[in-house]
Amino acid sequence: MFELLCDNLKEEGKKYDVTIPWFIMTSRENNKATVDFFEKNKYFGYQKDKNIFFFNQGELPMVDTEGKILIGEDGLIKQAADGHGGIYESLVKSGMTKKMKEMGVDWVFIGGVDNCLVKMVDPVLMGIAMDKKVTVACKSVVKANPSEKVGVFCKRNGKPNVIEYSEITEEMAQARDENGELYYGESHILCNLFSIEAVERMGASPLPYHVAYKKATYIDKDGNLVVPDSPNAYKFEAFLFDAFGEVDDMAILRVKREEEFAPVKNADTAGVDCPKTARELYKKFYHLD
Repeated sequence: MFELLCDNLKEEGKKYDVTIPWFIMTSRENNKATVDFFEKNKYFGYQKDKNIFFFNQGELPMVDTEGKILIGEDGLIKQAADGHGGIYESLVKSGMTKKMKEMGVDWVFIGGVDNCLVKMVDPVLMGIAMDKKVTVACKSVVKANPSEKVGVFCKRNGKPNVIEYSEITEEMAQARDENGELYYGESHILCNLFSIEAVERMGASPLPYHVAYKKATYIDKDGNLVVPDSPNAYKFEAFLFDAFGEVDDMAILRVKREEEFAPVKNADTAGVDCPKTARELYKKFYHLD
């Protein structure tokens, strides 16, 4: 996935005769593996600490079903990455926004590494943001069906927001406008463009946390290592779109799913949003055999 994204960045860089800075957020668990992978592949032509940078996201303690903090295998408090919403605070605290400004960066695209068709450099999206005089612009695809498990754009208390599929009622999910389109049908696909000032503003304070029920290996009170077969603990994470309420307005560009959204979120056995479907979409888009 990293190699595919890098190929895209280098292609766009050639088009505009620039080297596009690339900032990669890792977690404590995957940082070494990620950096080792880049070193093994000679950073795919990028120069470390000159135009490619790695920084760690924050962490929060995990608790069991009784609210007690877990102890990890290392004897320390068990912690988990704080979600993609932690990127604003991590960018600021790690000094990456300062580095961006020193490099003359005005706009920052934030996207997920799991989408092999993500278009990180898009002059149309940037042009729309400038034309609409907004500091945030995002992309959407139309929901495949009313029950698709994706967050959708909306307004909450008059401010831009995204409502998760788990928070929307069946009536709202099925509602359609006078043109027959889903009223809540614009999916948030984690393709977001921010002005550097917006990133700094959103990173000034922590976002609200959401709870996720996960499996967590831990050390019990008798010193035994416990490896659960099913979810047994809660982790807390922030969502990137929870910061959208910091702005009065934003632009949303609807794009074609088959051209810009091929995520890998599940195993092939799921049959949807998995390596197999992403590979097929990628090969079809680039006309590969």
